[in-house]
Amino acid sequence: MPETLTTDQIENYRRDGYLVLERHIPLPIIEAIRSEITRFEGEARGMTASDERLDLEESHQPDAPRIRRVKQPHRLSDVIKDLLFSDHILAPARDLLGNDIRLHNTKLNMKSKGYGAAIEWHQDVAFYPHTNDDVLAIGVVIDDMALENGPLTVFPGSHQGPTFDHHQDGVFVGALDFEGSGLDMANSVTLTAPAGSISIHHGRMVHGSAKNTSDRDRRMLFLEMMAADAFPVMGSMTTFDSIEEYNTRMLCGEPTLHPRLSDWPVRIPQPQPELNRSIYEVQSGLKRPAFGR
Repeated sequence: MPETLTTDQIENYRRDGYLVLERHIPLPIIEAIRSEITRFEGEARGMTASDERLDLEESHQPDAPRIRRVKQPHRLSDVIKDLLFSDHILAPARDLLGNDIRLHNTKLNMKSKGYGAAIEWHQDVAFYPHTNDDVLAIGVVIDDMALENGPLTVFPGSHQGPTFDHHQDGVFVGALDFEGSGLDMANSVTLTAPAGSISIHHGRMVHGSAKNTSDRDRRMLFLEMMAADAFPVMGSMTTFDSIEEYNTRMLCGEPTLHPRLSDWPVRIPQPQPELNRSIYEVQSGLKRPAFGR
């Protein structure tokens, strides 16, 4: 029996590739994450370049810090780590992926008011193809997500279609050529929700988000995970040092040495661009950005 999701919600996810659960995370946890963001912004003061923890906006100044992403925040914040391992996150994940789940990555995307960077149209599995596509991302809404502040936008059902070409001039750029994709914006859905909500989207879902030009922040914590029997294929941007280290990424259940193979349209994200420390750097090579620079 499902732990959290209803049968209808599970069926909707299978059909559409996404869900939104409004006001799912208690607001005291959201407030604690906001306090952590303030701490990260303090760390960015004085920085002159991005590092392995903080990815800075192009308009960042040492005396006017602007962060666009905190990388792997679960390693930097007990608040976020505790949320990651809580049933607020893992119960709906188990309803969709089964009991054995491995972490892929976490990231805190900081679409701050007036300048928050856009993310071009892409599919997550274009970056990290696995032996099967039981792969999803849970987004925790830190600020109210409305039409004007760069919300997540998805193409329902696109998780059942192709893995689009995310290359340009023979190099992986982490974004699809929207004009040539055949996708119609009339078929997209913009996900608006109050703070404390979560979104869940399938790893093959085409999604993106515009720049935040409003006077309100739109910060979102993304927790990416997959079934434990989904193993990265050669050429994926997912790497691990050893099976012992890889198994430390288990969020719940038991690891396995038996990959499950499914028939889905894999593409390999190679060759990599010279700048590849974040999606923002990878997508900077796109010649025709849908959301502009």
